[in-house]
Amino acid sequence: MSLEVENPASTDSTTNRLSLKRHDSLFGDAEKVSGGKYHGSEVNWARTLHLAFQSVGIIYGDIGTSPLYVYSSTFPNGIKNNDDLLGVLSLIIYTLIIIPMLKYVFIVLYANDNGDGGTFALYSLISRYAKIRMIPNQQAEDAMVSNYSIEAPTSQMRRAQWVKQKLESSKIAKIILFTLTILGTSMVMGDGTLTPSISVLSAVSGIREKAPSLNQTQVVGISVAILFMLFSVQRFGTDKVGYTFAPVISVWFLLIAGIGIYNLVIHDVGVLRAFNPWYIVQYFKRNGKDGWISLGGVVLCVTGTEGMFADLGHFNIRAVQISFTGILFPSVALCYIGQAAYLRKFPDNVGDTFYKSIPESLFWPTFIIAILAAIIASQAMLSGAFAILSKALSLGCLPRVQVIHTSTKYEGQVYIPEVNFMMGLASIIVTIAFRTTTSIGNAYGICVVTTFLITTHLMTVVMLIIWKKHLVFILLFYVVFGFTEMIYLSSILSKFIDGGYLPFCFALVLMTLMATWHYVHVKRYWYELDRVVPTNEMTTLMEKNDVRRIPGLGLLYTELIQGIPPVFPRLIKKIPSVHSIFVFMSIKHLPIPHVIPAERFLFRQVGSTEQRMFRCVARYGYSDRLEEPKEFAGFLVDRLKMFIQEESAFRLNEAENDEASSNEVSEAQTRPIRSTQSVVHSEETIQPRVSSSRSGRITLHANQTVEEEKQLIDREVERGVVYLMGEANVSAAPNSSILKKVVVNYIYTFLRKNLTEGHKALSIPKDQLLKVGITYEI
Repeated sequence: MSLEVENPASTDSTTNRLSLKRHDSLFGDAEKVSGGKYHGSEVNWARTLHLAFQSVGIIYGDIGTSPLYVYSSTFPNGIKNNDDLLGVLSLIIYTLIIIPMLKYVFIVLYANDNGDGGTFALYSLISRYAKIRMIPNQQAEDAMVSNYSIEAPTSQMRRAQWVKQKLESSKIAKIILFTLTILGTSMVMGDGTLTPSISVLSAVSGIREKAPSLNQTQVVGISVAILFMLFSVQRFGTDKVGYTFAPVISVWFLLIAGIGIYNLVIHDVGVLRAFNPWYIVQYFKRNGKDGWISLGGVVLCVTGTEGMFADLGHFNIRAVQISFTGILFPSVALCYIGQAAYLRKFPDNVGDTFYKSIPESLFWPTFIIAILAAIIASQAMLSGAFAILSKALSLGCLPRVQVIHTSTKYEGQVYIPEVNFMMGLASIIVTIAFRTTTSIGNAYGICVVTTFLITTHLMTVVMLIIWKKHLVFILLFYVVFGFTEMIYLSSILSKFIDGGYLPFCFALVLMTLMATWHYVHVKRYWYELDRVVPTNEMTTLMEKNDVRRIPGLGLLYTELIQGIPPVFPRLIKKIPSVHSIFVFMSIKHLPIPHVIPAERFLFRQVGSTEQRMFRCVARYGYSDRLEEPKEFAGFLVDRLKMFIQEESAFRLNEAENDEASSNEVSEAQTRPIRSTQSVVHSEETIQPRVSSSRSGRITLHANQTVEEEKQLIDREVERGVVYLMGEANVSAAPNSSILKKVVVNYIYTFLRKNLTEGHKALSIPKDQLLKVGITYEI
């Protein structure tokens, strides 16, 4: 509910007065609070440079440690022709320029959702401009929050409007977009699982240069121990070690750049000819199918690129652009150039290029920094994977599990215990099973390139309906990047049986779980929506069940954002009592990253004022954290008291307007029979005084009533807050298909029973929780 001052242009004595206008849609109007801040907002250059330095440690660990294994993965059977090194180096250089630099740093980063990036951020951005979600998510109140910013199409946007209408009217298009989104999320999760395996294993393998007696089994054992430690400390969060990230990775970049320059000068400066792309053409002419297959190793030079976009919420676009072009690209490019120069003289050492090309005096410092860099690379990808999954949770694609925010400085850094355990277990199993970086790389590349392709397709939709770019630009973007990524994907798929099947199996399982949960979530929502009790029947419902009021504040959680949920009639039939202050509470996640606190709560009166029953919708962005129960209750009570005050002000204003209109009508009826002007003036001066006096008494009474209501709320809160939740058992209807019964009765039920329950996700204390059981057949 909001109050707005209105000043009409009319000069009429009644309409000239300042009046309060209420926008009363489904839940009341949201307060129009401007100036909402979000990640990525404009900052000064000093702050931008500081963020650029921090970004080096947070988002470049993965792509920065790729030189550990790219050449060995590209030439698993050795180097047949020395000139092949020039072709591969040219491929590496231009792949770095085309995909991470041109596509991500200078195009994709601008498609952020109010500062946040990632696959789900793109999906939520599109869903705000077109109604593509299975559950309605666009209400008038939501569009008024500061970060929402919906732009209505105009006649100049015909193509965008046409595409938008096609998306909204096509169920298949909606399913395709949703499938692409969860596939991209699954691949990023696969990336987060495989990054620790390949990074740590490749870094640890270097120890065999100084301890050749170690066999591969012992190297794997050391790697598993490091991985176990890595996943064990996730609960402490990256914030605890965040200050060491940027310095360590910066030292790493200085080392690899310096070693690259050393190898270039000492061994073969001629490899700089690789900047000529003609060497790529010659490479493919010379190697044919083998050259095409080797692209699966080359593409590993851009692993972690999606992390630049997914972790954008911690920084801003300019900071990422500066750190990539000024630090990452030159350092990594010099490292690859130096390795190529070394291999021109020692082609037999391609299996362990990185460590063999290090000068003797720098080996141990580089080895230690490499281990730390590999751990940081893994940490960064895990943090990104947790952040993306938390967004999926917010959009109803996974069960409500506990999301722990590990950083007070970076809001996007979260930790999900159940997911950490499963990813850690999978990463250790992969390391033990595959044993070598080459085998893991075959699976790793599929995750990376599939995510690239999905981002390209979602970006094309963004360009069509949101950016409204010229068709030539859109086609150029889609053809150049889509064609490049398709070539790489086709190469990696040739290694399907050599480990490439792993991410597909992983993605299939995760997509099945996400699709199942979302399907039942949508079905359950519509089931409840079809059986809601209209709010205007609340009084009748209470009288029919002879409901008595008990002390305290009751919060009944429901996923519905309209009407009275079907679990409430069941509650008062079984236990015909309701708390003195009763709130139907909905937690609603908008498809934006943040909702500022002033716009968090929307209230609506349910039934008569004396019943003191309210509807409340608490709105969160997918990167907002849920407050602790005590803090949440405090915020809610404060906003409830403000709502009561606003309602009283509105009713008072309404009464004054009615009285003023009545006086005006009475005055107009008596004016024709008045004989002298003096009488008219006398009556016109007396009437406002009487009205003003009466208005003052009404205002005083209203203020007293409001204060009494506020005191009553405070007293009831002191008596206790009780949280009520519907425990819905969802099952497939008897006439459902076998597939639907399997999905609903087995897969969904398994997820609901074995993952964290809703009250734990909301951090509701057990001693304040009351569950109400109900069964739905969908």
